[in-house]
Amino acid sequence: MALIALPACSPDKKTDDSATLSPSNPTTLTVWITTAQQAPADDNKITKLLKDKLGVTLKYEIVTPDNEDQKIGVTLAGGQYPDLIGTGDLKQRFLEGGALLRLDDMLKSGNYPNLAAHVKDDIKKMSYSGDEVDKGLYIFPNYNRFYGDVTGGIYYGPAFWIQKRVLADAGYPDLSNMTLDRYFQLISDYKAKHPQTNGAPTVGFEILASKGKEWGMTNPPALLAGSPNNGGVIVDSNNQASIYADKDVAKNFYKVLNQQYSSGLVDRESFTLTYDQYTAKLATGTVLGMHDQGWDFTTATQSLQSAGKDEYTYVPLMPVYPGAKPYYADRPVMNINQGFGVSVSSKQPKKALKFLDTMLSEEWQKILSWGIAGEDYQVGADGVFTRTDEQRKNYKDITWRSHNRLDALLDMLPKHNGKFSDGNAYSPDDQPAEFYATLSDYDKNFMAKYGNKKTWLDFMNKVPENPKYYPAWNIKLSDEANQVNQQLTDTSVQNLPKIIAGKPADFEKNWQAYLDAIHKVDVKVYEDQVNAGIKDRLANW
Repeated sequence: MALIALPACSPDKKTDDSATLSPSNPTTLTVWITTAQQAPADDNKITKLLKDKLGVTLKYEIVTPDNEDQKIGVTLAGGQYPDLIGTGDLKQRFLEGGALLRLDDMLKSGNYPNLAAHVKDDIKKMSYSGDEVDKGLYIFPNYNRFYGDVTGGIYYGPAFWIQKRVLADAGYPDLSNMTLDRYFQLISDYKAKHPQTNGAPTVGFEILASKGKEWGMTNPPALLAGSPNNGGVIVDSNNQASIYADKDVAKNFYKVLNQQYSSGLVDRESFTLTYDQYTAKLATGTVLGMHDQGWDFTTATQSLQSAGKDEYTYVPLMPVYPGAKPYYADRPVMNINQGFGVSVSSKQPKKALKFLDTMLSEEWQKILSWGIAGEDYQVGADGVFTRTDEQRKNYKDITWRSHNRLDALLDMLPKHNGKFSDGNAYSPDDQPAEFYATLSDYDKNFMAKYGNKKTWLDFMNKVPENPKYYPAWNIKLSDEANQVNQQLTDTSVQNLPKIIAGKPADFEKNWQAYLDAIHKVDVKVYEDQVNAGIKDRLANW
């Protein structure tokens, strides 16, 4: 498998030999990756391929999302960083803390053509525009820079998820015009009939409230009101943003949760679970439902699929308040603050950047996403990628993946989302026919019960064009506005568990205490910053 030669952008520009990756001049790159994925097994075949073809050995530091806050602080204080930093930090602390190199001039050299092409059309959106460090490009987003058409079989966005066995037991009910009451009734009815799951207590509804994942508890009111996911605000038809935490759309949701908690449907452990414990509990198959984003519990889904427990995996539902239309599914948003950057302390920044550039070539993107041609997939006479049942089974097996894929690395790498130049989708799960073929007999039968749907995205609202400014949650905030936003988050984390777990008779009192706490925060500072960001994007994006 020979690597494609990558010409420089300018034919008369000399190749930068210091950026060359070759087995004759082996390189070890240290890599920080914030991810829920595990580091690869020692005998991983792609690890071996990197060494054999490029002379690159990766030394991983895997940081789980719920440990990222503390770890970033310690690392910044030390001032020494890995060569490459794959960060998921929306607060951009590595960037603003001076840990990352500004990459604009390096990209202009012509030595990194894949990265240069990748950022060309979206460089304003990807670039840092604050005041803490020089304006420019520091991070290559890890998801949703699309090449060609957007395709997909899996739904990764927000939803009220429900186990398929619940819907099967209910006779595959109509899922349109879903309400919170209907959603919880389905769960309640099933739990009453099946109080145990494989010898363990069945959990009706789980609430994700762990540090850094509070949005699992705080975001639902906006979606229930028919707003897309703009984080802590709802943006009206005049492009004006305001918080909803203190509005009736929130009060109505938490009142329902309070009632469901009182009835025993909400897990009593919800507010003490770490993120790892939360995903581990989902992986047991005991949890009937939760609000979350599909990407956030991928490891639990893979674990259940690997064990052949498809009836315990989840399908997305879209409850809304009366009069609202569901707007859960949006066009995937570019993760402009999340992805890979090169550290200022790297002794080999050109090689580090060349590694990212090489991984973004179509050849390596196919290796990382599809695997090895002939081993992990086939190329038909028509050029279309397909897989055998055995290859599809391997793809779902966590143990196999640890030996044959680099999931942690790929999670943070920039990607060819969409389609390759040969028309194949970026990943097997995005290739429509291939996605359907990957489904278990159980899932194919499940989809047949719902009008012969072919993808999980088919269960969601038709995806409209995103508003030009969208989304508001990744608008860069000033320190003061960030502090207010954190105060609002802290206020929610301190009060919502008390409201949800309190006696129903105390709901109004507890809710008023929450409102009083919110109104002590200078909310206008935060709202003004978000609105300024929306105005700026409408003018410049």
